[in-house]
Amino acid sequence: MDFKTRAKQLVSQMTLAEKISQLQHAAPAIERLGIPAYNWWNECLHGVARAGTATVFPQAIGMAASFHPSLLGEVAEAISDEARAKYNEYRTFGSTQIYQGLTFWSPNINIFRDPRWGRGHETYGEDPFLTAVLGTEFIRGLQGDKKYRKVDATVKHYAAHSGPELTRAGFNAVVSKKDLAETYLYAFGCCIRYADPSAVMGAYNRINGEPACASPTYLKETLYHKLGFDGYVVSDCGAICNINQHHKVTKNEAESAALALNNGCHLNCGQSYQWLKVAVAEGLISEEVITDAAERLFAARMRLGMFDSDCEYDQIPYETVECEKHRTLNRQMAQESMVLLKNNGILPLPPSMRIAVIGPNADDKSVLLANYNGTPSRYSTLLRGIQDAAEGQVIYARGCHIFEEKIHPWSEHPMNEAIIAARKSDVVILCMGLNPTMEGENGDAYNGDMGGDKKDLELPLSQKQLFEAILQTGKPIVFVNVSGSAVNLSDQEKSCAAILQCFYPGAEGGNALADILFGKVSPSGKLPVTFYRSAGDLPPFEDYSMCGRTYRYFDGEVLYPFGYGLSYTTFSYHSLTADRTLLREGDSLTLAVELENSGTFDAKEAVQVYLSPKHPQENQPLRKLAAFCKVDLASGEKKTVSLTIDPFSFYQVNEEGEYGFPAGSSFVVSVGGGQPSCAQHLDWEIELV
Repeated sequence: MDFKTRAKQLVSQMTLAEKISQLQHAAPAIERLGIPAYNWWNECLHGVARAGTATVFPQAIGMAASFHPSLLGEVAEAISDEARAKYNEYRTFGSTQIYQGLTFWSPNINIFRDPRWGRGHETYGEDPFLTAVLGTEFIRGLQGDKKYRKVDATVKHYAAHSGPELTRAGFNAVVSKKDLAETYLYAFGCCIRYADPSAVMGAYNRINGEPACASPTYLKETLYHKLGFDGYVVSDCGAICNINQHHKVTKNEAESAALALNNGCHLNCGQSYQWLKVAVAEGLISEEVITDAAERLFAARMRLGMFDSDCEYDQIPYETVECEKHRTLNRQMAQESMVLLKNNGILPLPPSMRIAVIGPNADDKSVLLANYNGTPSRYSTLLRGIQDAAEGQVIYARGCHIFEEKIHPWSEHPMNEAIIAARKSDVVILCMGLNPTMEGENGDAYNGDMGGDKKDLELPLSQKQLFEAILQTGKPIVFVNVSGSAVNLSDQEKSCAAILQCFYPGAEGGNALADILFGKVSPSGKLPVTFYRSAGDLPPFEDYSMCGRTYRYFDGEVLYPFGYGLSYTTFSYHSLTADRTLLREGDSLTLAVELENSGTFDAKEAVQVYLSPKHPQENQPLRKLAAFCKVDLASGEKKTVSLTIDPFSFYQVNEEGEYGFPAGSSFVVSVGGGQPSCAQHLDWEIELV
């Protein structure tokens, strides 16, 4: 008997009140039917979160910088192994509480359209294709491919959600059909098609006037009908009561609950669905709709093996949690998540140098962990990693508070200590940037009235003052920027010997940084977001039009482009060939290029393929990522790399809002390491007929 049939039989034995009780995230036990209490809320954005000890991998934006889908898949498998190991022990208590179950509200596949959005570091960056590929791998790694699902993955936040945080409960995102389809919904459609996620989480905001968690257009018509989703939808927490309290679309919570469930939001994170009893009595919703939702939710629990004794994942031992294999994997992902933005030849450093490690992020554990994180029992801050790897003297000074400018008269004054440390060194490793309290979710980040978003792209004044003071010592500076988003590094680009972008690198971050600084590995990360020079170069934050946003539409001068990242070696591209130059609808394009490591370091390279229209039409992307892969090459080694461009990459939305094939158009296919890039470029022209 399949899971859906079993669920239907079980739900048929429930009263209306019992069925309603199961549609809230904290579902109570139904003892007469042998159903234990279950809390649906769990998180695993970059490791099992909020449930004690776990392997904490780099934040999602950092893993995106790896441009390494198969490695991300391995990370997801490790996370789901730890999730199962924990669940196997938690269930021995008779029920599972919040953060102890198997239904995980990850990954976040929203598009990081603006660097001011506080939650952008939870995403895979600004590109829909990169997000789609990485999201697909993460979901597959989480859910497994056996009879039972290892865990449930939930893609969020559906849809068109990327700030502002402060007003998200009542914000209306006005989005064109073209932007919605080609940018905001693209990754959702691909993940549903290729990875079959169990669940989708609705967003807080409205989309063109319709609450995302209760939208007939974007849930019923688009998600279920057009995208073919067949799982369950869960609301973001508190989003249902927002429909009446903040969006003012309904009069009360009973109407909100009925509107959401009638349009396909089956599970409520919150307590609004307790009003479904009133909604039934008032004729706002039928019992059949409630029954269908309960059946979907119990089919999901059964698919996870919760009601069976033969689930293949029940034997995963607790010793899997933070095991040596996972720590090794974590270190590799952290290495590949770091992006070398500048190097005048100073890197890699000789281990015997006298090093000053300075800055408020040098010994801060929080910048390793980001948000939605677990708790590592062992971790390496940036300072500790350098100290453990260095052979010469390492002098540490914090230098300044990460953002506070005024120092109380009897507080520590760390600036002079930092100057002394710099004077005593051969090189300064300056660890600055942001931390998770300065960019994040409304209520979780503490940067005042922005609710977690950033007002600009600047480093805090306290850090600018420290930077100028260290610069005046004349010592070469290796600038390590730790942040989950783009920061204006124009001054550092002018004055520093080298710049490394670390994002939030996970529990092994310090060890990984030291591996790169001292040349144990070559950096191979690429930027998943554009680094602009100023927020003034961007449209207003609240404007959801993609015009002038991200590398696909921005035509100004940037500091570091999407896809950019240096190496300790040099890569050369030769002999680009394609299997065709004329394409008809439905055709795919296979490219072959010879890649040579022509330098002296063994290294990895993220080969990237972009499409650029020869004659861009209005509102057409100037360029877009169409294929990529990570290649490992020893010094002097050559490999022929094959990449396939899916025909969907060429499609665009026509006036009716449907995808069309732009016949008569011609594109230049660029293969290299970014747009533009440190890597050599080869171009190939194709025509669509």
